Amino acid sequence: MKLLVTTAFLCLSLMSQAQVKDKDVLFTVDGEPVMATEFIRVYNKNLDLVKDETQKDIDAYLDLFVNYQLKVKEARRLDLDKDPNYLREFNNYKKQLTRNFMSDNKVTDALVREAYDRTTNDVKASHILVRIDETETDTTAVYNQLLKLRERILNEGYATVQKDVHDGKTIFAEDLGYFGGFKMVYPFETVAFNTEIGEVSMPFRTRFGYHIVKVFDKRKSLGEATVAHIMVANTQKDTTVVPEKRIYQIYKKIEQGEKFESLAKQFSDDKSSSKKGGALAPFTGGQLSSKEFEDVAFSLENEGDISKPFKTDYGWHIVKLIRKTGIQPFEDVKVQLQNRVKRDSRSKLINSALVKKLAAKYKVEKDNDQLAYFEGILNDSYFKQAWKAPEDFNGDPTIMTIRDLKISNKEFLGYLMKNQRKYYNRRANIKTLVQTEFSAFYETQVLKYHEDNLEYENEDFAFVLKEYRDGLLLFDLMEKEVWNRASKDTLGLKEFFENNRSKYVWKDRVDGIILSSASEKTMKKIKRELENGTSVEDVMSQMNTKDDLNVISTADIFESGNQALPEDFDFKAGISKVYKHNDAFHVIKVNGILPAQPKTLDEARGKAVSDYQGFIEDNWVQGLNQRFKIKHNNAVLKRVKKQILNN
Repeated sequence: MKLLVTTAFLCLSLMSQAQVKDKDVLFTVDGEPVMATEFIRVYNKNLDLVKDETQKDIDAYLDLFVNYQLKVKEARRLDLDKDPNYLREFNNYKKQLTRNFMSDNKVTDALVREAYDRTTNDVKASHILVRIDETETDTTAVYNQLLKLRERILNEGYATVQKDVHDGKTIFAEDLGYFGGFKMVYPFETVAFNTEIGEVSMPFRTRFGYHIVKVFDKRKSLGEATVAHIMVANTQKDTTVVPEKRIYQIYKKIEQGEKFESLAKQFSDDKSSSKKGGALAPFTGGQLSSKEFEDVAFSLENEGDISKPFKTDYGWHIVKLIRKTGIQPFEDVKVQLQNRVKRDSRSKLINSALVKKLAAKYKVEKDNDQLAYFEGILNDSYFKQAWKAPEDFNGDPTIMTIRDLKISNKEFLGYLMKNQRKYYNRRANIKTLVQTEFSAFYETQVLKYHEDNLEYENEDFAFVLKEYRDGLLLFDLMEKEVWNRASKDTLGLKEFFENNRSKYVWKDRVDGIILSSASEKTMKKIKRELENGTSVEDVMSQMNTKDDLNVISTADIFESGNQALPEDFDFKAGISKVYKHNDAFHVIKVNGILPAQPKTLDEARGKAVSDYQGFIEDNWVQGLNQRFKIKHNNAVLKRVKKQILNN
């Protein structure tokens, strides 16, 4: 994967080579021009994403841009853009994408109200996330991987796919529970709220990677809570640890006055939060996919309140309330919401307002005489779903025009026939019926015209559409040339692994038992007992009583860098010195040292396969550079560099 966002690679309209001026051509691929404006937009679009200054090198970025264009060229050479499956998937996505762009980005009262509604309502959803670094730009493979997973969900159900694909490392198939407005990044929130109950969204990107969302339910929000927790997982590597007993040992230490945050750092099995003293991100009811956790968190009343131990499907927990907020009246948060809406560019206009704006832009006209004609030919049989146009029906006259597009009576007739059933056994004034249905028809036609021309009128829409057009196209190409080859070529993978063994190694590891206490004096005593040959079990029995819990032990194989180990830990067998770490004191009984050593292929398979794919892709791209002739326009490149650097 390369640092090159595929969204940026497009021209907003096709032009013949005769129309292209040499001063605008940055380079050509077998004579096909690629414009300087394309590259500038690509570079500027992704400038905010990159954190490494070396990634801002224009020449290096141009190399990535050229390689992408080579892949597009190769895919079209192989006629992958004519494949029926490709065309079907692209057209389906275009329809959904069009709906997302049928809007206006101006801040209105309606948008503020929408934001309020989202903060006071929850949507229950699950998603599949394929993690990619936020600076990663070659996302075609990930996008199309999710397209296939979406199809599987539609055919097999979410639970089946979740069980099959979730690995907790690069692919997360998670039940998110309920969440409301501003609780997810806006692209995620928008897709979730705009996806109907029971539906599955198309793939979309956030800073975490690419997602698809399955929506199950919607409800009123419970508000928001921020808590910290200590978790003891149901499954323990240390067979001497009984989760329920351990959580009550920790709770006893809290009752004895030890700091919640320090105990979380040392003993919580939720490693994503333990480094922060157990603190979790703010969440709304159901967001953490655990009703038990939700009930306890929202039951705590005052900041600093600590729950008793309780169990969820994940393990045993103790929760500390940091803060909790309920639903506030609209007027109290209106100004705040206006500012938040402006910052994240939420927008969605009511259709009638959008149509009014478009109608003026397109100079839409209607023929009232033709409306009167329809009023004269409709009768009461329409309400019996039995009406048919008279034999002498005149379908040729134009009932409305949109720019140079003429829409005939015949088209409006088809609309009336299609909607006849909704008036079955109803009664309405014929003139009112015609006016009402024509208003809806009028709106539909204006919006349809706008949709059909959106790619030529809306630069942002064309920009995004090209991403998916090429994304779908390149998926089959990459699958054929890279991914399938890497997964099937076991001999090649083994050879690659052997040639790169130095990249796949274990750090130093220690097989041992960590004994922990808030008291340095206690730990010094424990150290002496262990050095005199007293077993860990006997030490624990001596130091802990029914009423006082003074020491906790954890047995495992700890790799260098593990947060449970002191940073300056000395990797050697025997009884360690007393360390101060995570606001407590520790002694480690080291049973054995596992020095740094190479991993086996099985131990490193995931990383090795990924690296091998990159190796194959690099060689393949070199071949593309030989197949297609690249001609650079150095004068234009010089001007482009000057323009970028001066911005």
